[in-house]
Amino acid sequence: MSTPAITIQKLTKIYPIPFKREKVTAVRELSLTVEPGQVYGLLGPNGSGKSTTMKIVLGLVAPTAGRTEIFGRDSRTVESREDVGFLPENPYFYKFLTGAETLAFYGKLCGLGGARLRERTRELLALVGLENAADRRLGGYSKGMLQRIGLAQAMVQEPRLLVLDEPTAGVDPAGSREIRDLILDFKKRGITVLLCSHLLEQVQEICDRIGILHQGVLVREGQLDELISIENQTEMILENPTPELLAEIRAMVGRSKGRVVEEGRPKRTLERYFLEVTGGSDE
Repeated sequence: MSTPAITIQKLTKIYPIPFKREKVTAVRELSLTVEPGQVYGLLGPNGSGKSTTMKIVLGLVAPTAGRTEIFGRDSRTVESREDVGFLPENPYFYKFLTGAETLAFYGKLCGLGGARLRERTRELLALVGLENAADRRLGGYSKGMLQRIGLAQAMVQEPRLLVLDEPTAGVDPAGSREIRDLILDFKKRGITVLLCSHLLEQVQEICDRIGILHQGVLVREGQLDELISIENQTEMILENPTPELLAEIRAMVGRSKGRVVEEGRPKRTLERYFLEVTGGSDE
């Protein structure tokens, strides 16, 4: 049996309020497991404990109680982070560096050098579609391009786990779709992704499993398809049905003591419609 990519056991984090004899519980008795190769969505409103959980998993914050592991290693140890790439919600980059120089900088921090570093830089620029912007300074990059260079830097050391905090924040729909496709590509490569996002439609498209936090408590967790399906309803989509066929189906439903809850044409999402009319769709 493979070792889970992330294991969280009875995690609790309590913050004291400065100058007051009060405390805030950011995360309470949280337990979950992320299997290798999954795209796991960690969801919740602002203040639900998502960021605190991610910081504890990354070893940036110490828990009050409980334990977190990355591929079986205690996440408080430096060794556990060897297999992790991280893209924060608001990454900071040196705007005077070019895309290639930025990746070379992070590559050196990860111990790469020489021909291997140059090769890895070219590979990553190609992976995120920024070969033509390799020699352009980051000060001239769009928000979407900055997020893609952020994904590239998170991949420098060829991690087995990517932790992404709002990777499409502030990015237009076309750029958001490109980042979504990159995450799906990471999944095909066998990379585990822990994704924190407010874009529920995007989460629905790419995540295998989700956990929903509310006030520091895990209120729902499981396979995405199972959680969003409506148990007592069945959807049937017909192409070019005749009025006679529709009438026959309604009559059959009535005879079986069922009920037609809703009838109408299926609708595309607003994002898909926007991309189609602006020429940004990949279909």
